[in-house]
Amino acid sequence: MPEQLFEIARRTFDTPEFRGVEFIEVEAKSIVNRVPGAGVPFDWSINPYRGCTHSCVYCFARPTHTFLDMNAGRDFETKIVVKVNAPAVLRRELAAKRWKGDHIAMGTNTDPYQRAEGRYRLMPGIIRALTDYRNPFSILTKGTLILRDLDLLVDAAAVTTIGTAFSVGTLDEDAWRRTEPGTPHPRGRIEAVRALNEAGVPCGVLMAPILPGITDDPRQLREVAKAAIDAGATHVSPILLHLRPGVREEFFPWLTEEYPELVQRYQAMYRKAYASVEDRKAVSERVGSIVRALGGTRPERLDRPERWRPPEPRPEPKPQQLKLV
Repeated sequence: MPEQLFEIARRTFDTPEFRGVEFIEVEAKSIVNRVPGAGVPFDWSINPYRGCTHSCVYCFARPTHTFLDMNAGRDFETKIVVKVNAPAVLRRELAAKRWKGDHIAMGTNTDPYQRAEGRYRLMPGIIRALTDYRNPFSILTKGTLILRDLDLLVDAAAVTTIGTAFSVGTLDEDAWRRTEPGTPHPRGRIEAVRALNEAGVPCGVLMAPILPGITDDPRQLREVAKAAIDAGATHVSPILLHLRPGVREEFFPWLTEEYPELVQRYQAMYRKAYASVEDRKAVSERVGSIVRALGGTRPERLDRPERWRPPEPRPEPKPQQLKLV
């Protein structure tokens, strides 16, 4: 279903964590969006935010900002669209007769636990709605703020099938600071993986993206895999960098400045959006071999509850009325 957004207000907060960031508060007509023909293992997603202060140089979601007449570079990092009515709209959509209780993925475009979530707190209402309707869901994030909602995730795991995963492409300090300047420390993410699994919430690690010549050294890959396994990760899944149109235009100037010696290599590897099948297969096999040598990941729980929809879910408290500014 096409997404329709109605702007309410624009706000800036003069605090260190939000300095230079503008929040565009909108009301969404729909929040559960179909993901047609994307080659991913889910058909529906929720994205309470558009744009992301994580500022990852390689982020594949950057071009989505151009749909809003903003650019994929600085605007994507500093002009964050906030769907303030997301929990209420979700409850309405889950209650609709046409909804069949399919799996819903979050964090597949922009991160639901980026810094803005600390102020707007949309995810608790979203998780409560999904829990009340026993609707299966998953969350992919780099944000350790997810631990704020650990009790809610434990409640959800008791009544429906859920899964979580952290994106941890590297534990290399220099590479992390250069490529993901707005994200929590990767070792903090690993500790969050541990906390989720110890609480009974299945959590894996997406080793993504792996950057050729920057984070693909076997020692770097082993460091991430070992940390993930030690944290009880349910899986370790590698993904090699891809550069779609709109992203490559932002990525290559950065690469030229930060790693000029790699520019020719990347130009040869990424004549198209994706590296060759051979390159992707080699990375997958390399990581798979490392994981097996380390003893493998732990299996997910086999006693997950079946999906069930209660007749009368408890209502979400009404949000405060927002005024135009």
